[in-house]
Amino acid sequence: MKKTPFLTLEKAKEIAAQYPTPFHIYDEAGIRANARALKAAFAWNPGFREYFAVKATPNPYILKILQEEGCGCDCSSYTELLMAEAVGSVGHDIMFSSNVTPYEDMKKAYDLGAYINLDDATHVEFLERVTGGNLPETVCLRYNPGGSFSLGNTIMDMPRDAKYGMTEDQMAGAINRLMALGTKHFGIHAFLASNTTNNGYYPELASQLFRLAVRLRNATGCHFSFINLSGGVGVDYRPEQPASNIALIGDGVRQQYEKILTPEGMGDIAIYTELGRFMLAPYGHLISTVLHQKHIYREYVGLDACASNLMRPAMYGAYHHITVLGKEDAILDHVYDVTGGLCENNDKFAIERSLPEIEIGDIVAIHDTGAHGFSMGYNYNGKLRSAEILLKEDGTFQLIRRAETPADYFATFDCTEFKFGN
Repeated sequence: MKKTPFLTLEKAKEIAAQYPTPFHIYDEAGIRANARALKAAFAWNPGFREYFAVKATPNPYILKILQEEGCGCDCSSYTELLMAEAVGSVGHDIMFSSNVTPYEDMKKAYDLGAYINLDDATHVEFLERVTGGNLPETVCLRYNPGGSFSLGNTIMDMPRDAKYGMTEDQMAGAINRLMALGTKHFGIHAFLASNTTNNGYYPELASQLFRLAVRLRNATGCHFSFINLSGGVGVDYRPEQPASNIALIGDGVRQQYEKILTPEGMGDIAIYTELGRFMLAPYGHLISTVLHQKHIYREYVGLDACASNLMRPAMYGAYHHITVLGKEDAILDHVYDVTGGLCENNDKFAIERSLPEIEIGDIVAIHDTGAHGFSMGYNYNGKLRSAEILLKEDGTFQLIRRAETPADYFATFDCTEFKFGN
């Protein structure tokens, strides 16, 4: 299937005239439509809510759009909690899921009234200390089943290697301790596979968590108010990949719910999700301009963006599709390595990629950067992070984060001994 960018060469040039490349740009119309599709897929569950994974795209303008579509915020740090608070998300609008949690982070989550998702059984005592013994009425527990997570004959991930979550026995002990301390309601959370476009993943995960909830209810007598399926629903980074069918996924979860929970008298449980990649990745592009060409043992094109703007290809060897704007229908009869300017040989957005003939000054769109794109940026080599732009539903655009300047880079030295620049 052909991947088509959501902006034209003309629009990219119009934006670049005001905000030079490179920049990340987000498609408001696509974000809203996708949030509504997710909500429709789980409309069978009256308590359903998406808690957007703030780590994926930590920008208050994006969070506000999702908030307007009914989404909450999944936060994992003090700073992310501050961002959620800034857009008006408080109380149970926030799910706080962290590990190796500092005292200040847990205290902030508690003060905001967030759902707190405990990563380990020892965190019950930690939460008791943070709250002065006045524990929340509802507490969530993160589950790690160990072993491998399989779908059919395919091993999708290895929970036994993950640092997250607790065993079933530890969860039962934590529930008993929490009930003794006054907690009345509980949630279950688990993340067992990443970026899968197999529509069977969420239903299989749900079936495991639903059965776990029944066993824990029977063992402890506790009441579960929600089950959080977390993230893991993927996107089709490659054109030949199938896209996740969220309607089919939602219906698959419904079938498991009605099969497992409803007969056990647990039909009041709300379903939560914490999708980041699925919610945002396809609705972001990294827009960059070709600066140089190089002809040695391979053909290279060098962009004004680098791994500091998008590190997934360098870090994971991740595939991101590339469109040369204005040449969407041209024949892919050239083979290039597409690189950035870092002093690292892995600073490559594509290796031996078939593309149309590229000229200096061409503008490229690197697809599916709306999640874990800008947010993973860094300043190695003194490279500065780019601007973020929102392409609004009416076709206008808005700067939602300015590009960094050298003054930003030097600001944290916090001294007067040296003078940088003019």
